[in-house]
Amino acid sequence: MRRFTTRQLALDAMLAAMVAVLGYVSLDFTSIKITFESVPILIGALLFGPADGAAIGLVGTLVYQLLRYGVSATTALWILPYVLCGLLVGWYAGRHKFDLTQGQTLAVVVLAELMVTVLNTGVIYVDSKLYGYYTPALITGALALRLAVCVGKALVYAFALPPLLRAVSRRER
Repeated sequence: MRRFTTRQLALDAMLAAMVAVLGYVSLDFTSIKITFESVPILIGALLFGPADGAAIGLVGTLVYQLLRYGVSATTALWILPYVLCGLLVGWYAGRHKFDLTQGQTLAVVVLAELMVTVLNTGVIYVDSKLYGYYTPALITGALALRLAVCVGKALVYAFALPPLLRAVSRRER
């Protein structure tokens, strides 16, 4: 079992705060949201593993959801994709001893971002049905654009993360 140091917990808290801030300052067009809130989750998961990635996703997204929307029947559903993102990426990174190639980083980041987009699309459906704002165009009309934004962000992340991770991990030594 891994021991969490004060330094590690402080870094996780800092990354979670970044998730909340980046989620809050996103461009939100109802069914399309352009945000960088998953970057700190990816950093934590790629550097420290699934527990850190999931914790950063949980705390950061929870704070963001509470600040922006308060508590609703679907709050936990909005948080879940980011927790799973941290778990998936952290598990994959840990399985490869936290030494991923550019191609591996690209693959896991694209897969994680697609997972988040698909799960969030499902949450939009549930939320819109529950709160009475559902229209078929809300889900299907924006799906191609949502997926294009997702893949574009994932590609940028995959190429930006390796040098960023090297810089952060050097500071951690």
